[in-house]
Amino acid sequence: MNNRLKELREKALMTQEELAIRAGVSRQTIISLEKGRYNPSITLAYKLSRIFGLSIEEVFLLNETEGK
Repeated sequence: MNNRLKELREKALMTQEELAIRAGVSRQTIISLEKGRYNPSITLAYKLSRIFGLSIEEVFLLNETEGK
């Protein structure tokens, strides 16, 4: 699963630490998400998408092969 977290975070002039605090997770979780090493729970995906005022689908991008 790909995501736009780093792009959105940087556009919002937010640090990884600030995003982590707002989402209620560790900075390491944000790092892992941005690097594509971790897929979030639906709850975390929802929280992150709401922080940016977007839908989950606008933040997290499912690869075509993952959905099959």
